[in-house]
Amino acid sequence: MNWVKTFFLMTAMMLLFLLVGDLLAGKSGMMIALIFSLLMNFGSYWFSDKIVLTMYRAREASRNEFPELYRVVEKLAHNANLPVPRVYVINNPTPNAFATGRNPNHAAVAVTTGILNILNEDELEGVLGHELTHVKHRDILVGTIAATLVGTITFIARLAGWAMIFGGGRNSDDGEGLASLVLLILSPIVALLLQLAISRSREYLADAGGAAISGKPLALASALEKLEYANKRAPMRNAGTSSAHLFIVNPLSSKSIAKLFSTHPSTEERIRRLQEMAAGRRPY
Repeated sequence: MNWVKTFFLMTAMMLLFLLVGDLLAGKSGMMIALIFSLLMNFGSYWFSDKIVLTMYRAREASRNEFPELYRVVEKLAHNANLPVPRVYVINNPTPNAFATGRNPNHAAVAVTTGILNILNEDELEGVLGHELTHVKHRDILVGTIAATLVGTITFIARLAGWAMIFGGGRNSDDGEGLASLVLLILSPIVALLLQLAISRSREYLADAGGAAISGKPLALASALEKLEYANKRAPMRNAGTSSAHLFIVNPLSSKSIAKLFSTHPSTEERIRRLQEMAAGRRPY
C-alpha cells in the first residue's frame, strides 16, 4: 500500500503547484508549475533522503569511529533479513533517530550523538530495530517524500502571502486575492493533517517490529521513555516541522503547538503496548 501513498503524495504535489501557478499567472503559470512539479517529484523520489540528511548535517559514520553502532545495525539487519543500510551520525546532543531512503536497498539510518550517549546497547538495539522496521515496511520513502511535500506546502503558503501583499495574481477583481487568502490559511492545515495521517499508525507498527527484530520490547520501552524526557527537556535544535514525523520521537515535543498537534502517538501508550508485548498479552 505504500506505493499508493507515494503516488498520492506525488500527485498532490503536482496539483498543488498547478493550482498556485494558475492563481499567479494563468495558463503560462500552470505550464511553469507543471515543469517545476515534475522536477520536484523526480528530485523527491531520487534525492529526498539526501536532502533530509543534508538538512541535519548528518555525516556517514566511520566503522572505526563507531564500531558498536555498526555491529548493532548489522546484527539487526541480519535478523530482519534486510540489506545493511548506510549509517549516519548527526552531531546533536538531543537523542533521536530516523530512517530514510527510497527502498531497503537504498536505505539509511541516522542517529544523533546524544542517543549514543544515553542509551545502553539493548536500548539502542530497540531503537534501531524500530527504524529498520520502517525500512522493511517501506515507510521510509513515504515519510521522506511527505517531508518534501510539507516543506513545499509551507513555501507555497508563504508565496501566497507575498502575492497578496504585493498584489499578485492576474486580476485583483476576479477572486484570485480571495483564493490566495484561502490557500494561505489552509496550506499549513493540510500539511499538518498530511503528517498526522502518515505518521501515527506506522509508529505503533514500527515499535512492534522493532521489539520483534531486537527481541527486547522492554529495552525499546525504556529507550522511548528516555528519549521522550530528553526531547521535552531540550528540543532538537534545527529540527524542522516538515520532517519532525521522521524521527522516532517528536523532536519538537516541548513546544505547545507540537503537543497539541503531535505527529507521533502518545509515548505513554507506545510504552504500554510494548510492556504488554513483553508480558505476552499482545502478539508481535
